[in-house]
Amino acid sequence: MNNFLRNTGGILKREFAGYFGSPVAYVFIVIFLVLSGFFTFSLSNFYEMGQADLRAFFEWHPWIFLFLIPAVAMRLWAEERRTGTIELILTLPVTLPQVILGKFLAAWLFIGVALLLTFPMVLTVNYLGNPDLGAVFCAYCGSFLMAGAYLSVGNVTSALTRNQVISFILSVVICLFLVLAGWPPVTNVLSGWAPIWVVDVVAGFSFMPHFASMERGVIDLRDLCYYFSVIFFMLFANGVVLQNRRAS
Repeated sequence: MNNFLRNTGGILKREFAGYFGSPVAYVFIVIFLVLSGFFTFSLSNFYEMGQADLRAFFEWHPWIFLFLIPAVAMRLWAEERRTGTIELILTLPVTLPQVILGKFLAAWLFIGVALLLTFPMVLTVNYLGNPDLGAVFCAYCGSFLMAGAYLSVGNVTSALTRNQVISFILSVVICLFLVLAGWPPVTNVLSGWAPIWVVDVVAGFSFMPHFASMERGVIDLRDLCYYFSVIFFMLFANGVVLQNRRAS
């Protein structure tokens, strides 16, 4: 176990440092902060709402993540395959799960840093009123977990191809399905002709209802199990894809 953690931690540190060794990280963070601020204050009319909460901020995260996180994930394995360094990595004295987990956690931590840099939003609502900080904390947790789920999908698509653009498009399409499956306009259409249990099953695969409950300040064990199940399944699929590449 100690060896597993040490090797995983070493890969995590190397990958995480690599993000800030190029301008890509800073471009991602700036774009994320600008889009979050624009959607919150311009499109959602934050000040006109007259409410000291951050729902107008968090409600855009599924859509912002839909494009930005696949952009982060598309290089994780596709770049390694394109340059041929994946063969070198797979011959190192580390196991495949250690490499997969280390690269995933580094990317997830990087996204977490981008989320932490939105703390001026919290200061703003505190200045304007008395928000429920517990609900704000739960919403941040939900956003971070949802980001991890998006990222795990991107991990798989990046391992499937050496073309980063194809990886990006595949990841966006899969994540879009997982968003729209539980989006109220879609579930309302389904409820018009499908049995309620079908609507519930389809919506159960979506990020939206699980994120919405945490956005309201409720941390439900079922929501936590959902996100960690998605992450685990996608990382397992990532390992299967890479193992097949190694065998071939």
